[in-house]
Amino acid sequence: MTARASLVRIAFLAGLLALWELASRIGPWPHHLFPGPVAVARSFWLMLQDGRLGAAVLRSLSRLAQGYGLSAAIGLPLGVAIARIGWVKLAIRPLVLGLQALPSICWLPLAVLWFGLTEWAILFVVVMGSLLAITISTEDGVSAIDPLLLRAAGTLGIKGPRFYGGVLVPAALPGIVTGLKLGWSFAWRALMAGELLFVAGGLGQLLAQGRELLDVPQVMAVMAAIVAIGSAVDQVLFHLAEVRVRRRWGLAEAA
Repeated sequence: MTARASLVRIAFLAGLLALWELASRIGPWPHHLFPGPVAVARSFWLMLQDGRLGAAVLRSLSRLAQGYGLSAAIGLPLGVAIARIGWVKLAIRPLVLGLQALPSICWLPLAVLWFGLTEWAILFVVVMGSLLAITISTEDGVSAIDPLLLRAAGTLGIKGPRFYGGVLVPAALPGIVTGLKLGWSFAWRALMAGELLFVAGGLGQLLAQGRELLDVPQVMAVMAAIVAIGSAVDQVLFHLAEVRVRRRWGLAEAA
């Protein structure tokens, strides 16, 4: 990012915060229902100081790591199987595409009935929220591989694990990285939806506590933390990985 672009973003953010503070002071809404950024920042700092925010972030990220890891472990081979095996594509692809249209929150009632109000229920919702996106993107990435590359690998006698690890997966990596990025985004949203309904720690519980106590600054502070974590992971981890893979595969200009 250039210095000019950084300056524009900082100036825009400063203007937005100033407008927000002005609206909270002179706007038509009661101040306790529409607090300004100063009150939200104060609530954020208080939760950081007493350890509630740090503990909630760790709890949520721990759940996310379990659910997202399981989704990737199932979704990547399933996507490859759908792209490479005819009967799997005919039998499973329509089901995957159909279930992808289902919002992750819709899995929650089923999760409660199957697992009760437990960690397994939240894990199930996170997995179902991200698994299908990873599967579909992996299948698209494998299906988009140049057939000449696959025929050349076959001519050279590259088979089995060498074919999948040395030819197919590297060639499909741009699509796989995109799928993992989408899966992370869906998993993060599904986790917050699940935690909102369970009193079991995490950022979702802090949000629910703020609502029950009519503590709007706490609600907004937790929302800001959720946005900050989501953006940080997206920009620091997935964006860098995506840029490097695209440059490596000649899909973007090198810096």
